[in-house]
Amino acid sequence: MPDLSVVIVGGLHADARRATVAQLLHDVPDSVVLHHDLATAAAGTVVRTIRDATGIVAAGEAPLVNDCACCALREDLVPELRRLAAASEVRLAIVELWDSVEPKAMAEVVVAGGLTVTGVITAVEPALLLPCLGNGDDLADIGLAAAATDQRTVADTFARQLEYAPVLAILDSQEADDEDRELLGQLHPTALQIPLGEGDLASAALAGFDLEAAAAAQHPACALLPVEADACGVSTFVWHRCRPFHPERLYAALEELTCAAARSRGRFWLADKPDALLHWDAAGGALCVEGAGPWLASLPDAAWELVSPTRRAAAALDWHPEHGDRCQHLVFTSPGLDRDGLERLLEHCLLTDTEYAAGRTAWKRLPPAFDTLLEI
Repeated sequence: MPDLSVVIVGGLHADARRATVAQLLHDVPDSVVLHHDLATAAAGTVVRTIRDATGIVAAGEAPLVNDCACCALREDLVPELRRLAAASEVRLAIVELWDSVEPKAMAEVVVAGGLTVTGVITAVEPALLLPCLGNGDDLADIGLAAAATDQRTVADTFARQLEYAPVLAILDSQEADDEDRELLGQLHPTALQIPLGEGDLASAALAGFDLEAAAAAQHPACALLPVEADACGVSTFVWHRCRPFHPERLYAALEELTCAAARSRGRFWLADKPDALLHWDAAGGALCVEGAGPWLASLPDAAWELVSPTRRAAAALDWHPEHGDRCQHLVFTSPGLDRDGLERLLEHCLLTDTEYAAGRTAWKRLPPAFDTLLEI
């Protein structure tokens, strides 16, 4: 089977996504676009189209799988890409994701299918960045759910689309200002930003993509989190401590902490759950807290060989002589961020000196305020 490069283009900003696809079609000879429209799921099918620079060259339908449009996309995507790979005249397959489909899942499906992903691009309009991050609406309420059980919101979906992609295609406009552009840069400082119509998007689409590195950069244990920044009215506050949270005080502060920034994420440590690495993920005024496995310090030495080098390296950077890699590492990014107030609130949630001195046996007896959130 001839080699076929696959680039995944996603994002909730539909105009930017379409402009990105159009530029790739124009710039890369022998390229085609594969798109699954999940908007037709209510009728029981997903509509698939394949087009080149001249227009649609093929169309078809894929039936829903377990009443799930996104599942239908997963089942249909690889066979269609294989058919394109068999057509020797196709050099690049551009997978244009439907609005709320996240690139991480699709990149993993394509690679698992034995195909080569050479790029993942999220298309962004800077002027729409803050409205999306502040939108706590459920995708189901605005017709963008990918399955009947889809409980995602606009904000958390967009945040993951944005932060996973190593390349951002930028559709600028007169409505965008320096604050919008600075917010984008602080949310994903390592991304390569390519202005549409100006940058070399084709080279980025064919440069290569490391699936494992992209996953590691998003995993709460070793996430490549933003760094301290303050410019154009936008701030990123990085808070790192080696003392556990008091579960009740943190729980009481959740709403205020969640609403303190347009975006916050990281990992944290509760005193009553000393072995559990917990994931903090907030956008649009909504917070997701979930377990992300054990801290490495809680594992036997033999188990370390089963952990990725990236995870071990991240743990080493946080290592404390008494607590190991257990720590608080939370990052808050927003225009108009009250850094001092946020720091005071976070510090208040930590164990006091007296509570800390009581030791781990006493910590474990603290009220388990997070059991409901963590479904324990």
